[in-house]
Amino acid sequence: MLLSIIVTPLMVFLVLSFFGRHVGHKGSAIIAPGFMVCNAVLSFGSFYYVGILGNFTYICLGTWIDCGLFVVNWGFVFDSLTVTMLAVVNTISALVHIYSVFYMERDPHFTRFMAYLSLFTFFMLVLVSADNFIQLFLG
Repeated sequence: MLLSIIVTPLMVFLVLSFFGRHVGHKGSAIIAPGFMVCNAVLSFGSFYYVGILGNFTYICLGTWIDCGLFVVNWGFVFDSLTVTMLAVVNTISALVHIYSVFYMERDPHFTRFMAYLSLFTFFMLVLVSADNFIQLFLG
């Protein structure tokens, strides 16, 4: 559940990028905000799981840089501060996605905008849950 919070905006970006013409304006107006609202709900679930119950979680996806004694892992840390920021970022992102549906309704490149907005959300979540400073800089 915790890793799906970070990956969901990336999946929305990929779907809207590759299948945006097939999905269309109405489909992207449903897909992007719908998944962001679900992501915000999952964030509050993770806030309960980690922040209130105290289940600190570290997910290591693999080694990113291995140069002698300098080892950088690609991983995510979920502690109380991280899940608090995940809830804040995902809630605001869901509200921005909903607002953008109505604000950009006549724009011809609406699907592209929603894809880029989801990509921005993904990188914000990478920034918030980064394991190390190099991954934080990437986010």
